[in-house]
Amino acid sequence: MPTNQQRALLQLVREVSRRQIAPRAQHHVPGDAFPAELFALLAELDLLGLPFSSDDGGLGQPTTVVCQVLTELSQAFLAVGLGTWVHLLATRIVADHASSSLRHEVLPQLITGEWLAAHALTVSTTASAASRSMQVTRDGDGYVLNGALSDVAYAGQADCYVLLGRLSDRPGDGGTMLLVTADTAGLDCALSGSDATIHGAAAGPLTCRDVRVPAHHRIGAEGDGGRIAADAVDLAHLGVAACAVGLARAALQVALTGVRASGRDGPPADGRSDVAGTIAELAAAVEAADALCERAAAADEAGRPVAALAAMARIVATRTAIEVTERTADIHERAGSTGPGVVDRYRLEAAALHLVDGGDNAARRALVGEVVGDLDEDDER
Repeated sequence: MPTNQQRALLQLVREVSRRQIAPRAQHHVPGDAFPAELFALLAELDLLGLPFSSDDGGLGQPTTVVCQVLTELSQAFLAVGLGTWVHLLATRIVADHASSSLRHEVLPQLITGEWLAAHALTVSTTASAASRSMQVTRDGDGYVLNGALSDVAYAGQADCYVLLGRLSDRPGDGGTMLLVTADTAGLDCALSGSDATIHGAAAGPLTCRDVRVPAHHRIGAEGDGGRIAADAVDLAHLGVAACAVGLARAALQVALTGVRASGRDGPPADGRSDVAGTIAELAAAVEAADALCERAAAADEAGRPVAALAAMARIVATRTAIEVTERTADIHERAGSTGPGVVDRYRLEAAALHLVDGGDNAARRALVGEVVGDLDEDDER
């Protein structure tokens, strides 16, 4: 059960989301500038340090509360919910695995929101994939990065990035993880008009050309990056699931508002009954997705394995978001009174969720490994 402090926190997030974040989303169109002022607002509320220890300046909130906050933010503006999660996950990697010197150097800026963090980690970020996309070379007392990564969420909008590469002189290692600041020479995160946009959140390429990184910016030991990335991706699925639940709730509310506002000008009574039944089914699906998110979050809090539950939550929640937004569009055509702009936006956002952190296919692969086990070629045939 949430404490009184947690209830007050969630109520604050709801009020801020309704009064300040949702209106900004309504006026945002593709191509608009990144909503940096909203992340500054979250920083003022200490929400960018939500799960971290009070000793480090954070609020020390459990994973269940973090997921509830992500859902509230995403219900108002998906880009803000997703951006918050990308930042929290990258910051958690630093908090859990960085050296004391690196933590001392960057963690205060990350927890207070002075810096926004992003990462380029997906389920497909295996050691072999890292060797093809990002090469790490030792150079005196530091490292040099060369390579390119695609579909990096918030590329060009973050102040630092958590990257995984393969040491060029150790082709068999598990990858080495580094923190690279956005102002480092040779780092290019410029986005183009062809890059995928999730209503204010861009996913685009990140290129390193002789990017020099000091040795103390390594996260974990050399060769340990793949393991750190795999653990982080499990949580990545959970955060995306919580954001998808928020989007589904927003779309469901549009459907409800449209049906209630249609009144006598809407379809005949039997038609309204059909629509009401559809909305009831969608509401049940949203609650089921939310319950699965909560179960996965509780497992993380308890220190239990979270990979399978997080992947399940991701698959169920994103599919639910797609179904709810598509059904809402159909209901709007039949009985809704809300302008089509918001409905179209929700549909595009739901479809774009597959771009974040490896997508549903990545979650499916992770779930196969957890539930079915490793399959050899004969098994797959």
